[in-house]
Amino acid sequence: MTKLKLGPIEDDKPVKVTLELPAALHRDLAAYAEILGRGTGQTFTDPVRLIVPMLERFIATDRGFAKARRSVKVNIVADG
Repeated sequence: MTKLKLGPIEDDKPVKVTLELPAALHRDLAAYAEILGRGTGQTFTDPVRLIVPMLERFIATDRGFAKARRSVKVNIVADG
């Protein structure tokens, strides 16, 4: 099985977002959804549902962001 960064997607309350994607990115999302579905047994009729988990994963694993975020929290606490 192919190792992907995303795992099963939780069935959470949907949030409506309006966004324009380049056609190539949408095709990549559709392909990713198909591959992810094969690996998890889930069916994704709308590959756009992958955007939120992908963004969450990206933010959670971005070390630079985590470091900057900690720095900002420290500054907020020190200033407060």
